[in-house]
Amino acid sequence: MKYLCNPLNVNYRYQFNADPRMGGQLQICREAADPSLICFQGHYYIFASMTLGVWVSDDLANWENHRLPDDLPLYDYAPDVRVLGEWVYLCASSRDRNCDRWRTKDIIHGPYEKIEGTFPFWDPNLFADDDGRLYFYWGCSNVTPIYGVELEPETMRPKTEPLPLIEGHPYEIGYERRGENNSVLPASEAETEARYQAFFKAQGIAEDAVPAAEREQIRSMFTDRPHIEGAWMDKHNGKYYLQYAAPGTQYNTYSDGVYVSDRPLGPFRLAQNNPYSYQPGGFLPGAGHGSTMRDKQGNWWHASTMRISVNHKFERRVGIWPAGFDADGELYCNQRYGDWPLALDGGVNDPWRKPAWMLLSVGKAATASSSQPGHEAAKATEENVQTWWRAATNSREEWLCADLGAVYDVHAVQINFADDKIEIPCPGEIHPGSQARYIEEADLTTQWKLEGSVDGTVWFTVEDKSDTQTDLSHDLVIREEGLAVRYLRLRDMAVPYGQPPCISGLRVFGKGSGAMPAVPSFDARRDNDLDMTVSIMAQPDTLGYNILFGNSPEKLYHSDLVFAVGEHRIGALIKGREYYVRVDAFNENGITEGICQKL
Repeated sequence: MKYLCNPLNVNYRYQFNADPRMGGQLQICREAADPSLICFQGHYYIFASMTLGVWVSDDLANWENHRLPDDLPLYDYAPDVRVLGEWVYLCASSRDRNCDRWRTKDIIHGPYEKIEGTFPFWDPNLFADDDGRLYFYWGCSNVTPIYGVELEPETMRPKTEPLPLIEGHPYEIGYERRGENNSVLPASEAETEARYQAFFKAQGIAEDAVPAAEREQIRSMFTDRPHIEGAWMDKHNGKYYLQYAAPGTQYNTYSDGVYVSDRPLGPFRLAQNNPYSYQPGGFLPGAGHGSTMRDKQGNWWHASTMRISVNHKFERRVGIWPAGFDADGELYCNQRYGDWPLALDGGVNDPWRKPAWMLLSVGKAATASSSQPGHEAAKATEENVQTWWRAATNSREEWLCADLGAVYDVHAVQINFADDKIEIPCPGEIHPGSQARYIEEADLTTQWKLEGSVDGTVWFTVEDKSDTQTDLSHDLVIREEGLAVRYLRLRDMAVPYGQPPCISGLRVFGKGSGAMPAVPSFDARRDNDLDMTVSIMAQPDTLGYNILFGNSPEKLYHSDLVFAVGEHRIGALIKGREYYVRVDAFNENGITEGICQKL
């Protein structure tokens, strides 16, 4: 059996960001985002922003990185990739110049043929209909919509003027509101206009003296409306599903919504199930700006962007989740336990299957050889990617140990390395532009050794990567047969740039032999058109809860995984729609479903 555990276990390259909007101050982090996931000639490919390459897999679980040619737009965001017959077409984003396209019959070896671009765009998506006609969608802004147009197949030139297709409606669509947990209600249009006009008055310049593209950027500074971005089109049973991301990549509620139409250029209606891709809780949240694909067995999958956003707003990762269409044609994505190990059996999968292994490590005791203030060992087991243990030195004698509290049947360990204020010179030349940066080209290494013990005295090796040449900052160790373990110790660590090792999650999965939680007790109330509050009562022998909600008891497609009892506000509702809520409880031994309530 093959397994994946989000975030995807691949090499995430370091970015040396020197954004002039931040005063050119160097900010260093790993980044990959905006994945285009395709199946081509029996292989899977992921093209993601700022990776310098493509990830390739035969099974969706094991991925290899391949460098792409330098003449491709490797420093442009949101690469869009589509299979058209025997060709793969590629483009990416630029607001400042016409965006070229490339096509190839061999992604790894090339060659790539260039097709001259005729207009600028951001967050592109190419779509071929069953009749061979080509359509194109793009947009990434909090002041302008997502556009669509039909293209000439040979030249890729637009056949018509762009049509506005999707714009933000944050007063009616809760998940489009910005902020953590969709907490920011935008100012009124009148307030936004007043701020915008005050800017020109303060600068002493006339609005019409500024080019239109610049005016758009200025207006975006004075509105807290959501970014509507990341278009992706799929067709299913004669319907067109135009997907989009909101409200912003730096929020835990970064999600993908979907509109549906009978025609590729609309008019579109907001689908009943929205947002269809939504993961605000758990260890590493976020599930926005992605792509949806059928695998070789006919299963649907959705790839999207996950958020860290500590060292830089664009510190991000990539995740993959089971997806599909229900009997009513509603697009869905299962993220109930979206960053736990998921079995890939190679056949037709049940997208709603429960995880085989439970989370064993959350809240468990942890010790270390040393730590820096604010980065104690316990940070590695609190299930929060934005906090981490940091060793006091970069010595390979440093270690981190998690105590599960009892002997468990352990089947998987995910080792998540973090970055903490790296301060080194940029190793290469900054690539100019509005988001100036250098992407690390060197193949770095992340090394470690994982040991297990039943009693904390006698240790055995679980996995030894102390001499590996890979750079996997979210590595996954699978022991399908299981290991009897209470203590897990990570040691002999060496990370890029000689930094002290940092661990945001030493995450352990397996099976306990005790009782599952009791049926959880909760109350759910709708506070207004867009918000609800779910109050969970404390109960013994429970590690966490999954808040499920949807438009019927049979369609609880949305989820928010939490670890605390008390009140939880969810701001992703849509005005005028009914909702049902269920809370499930879990511990080391399994999942207990709650009783569904109508809001």
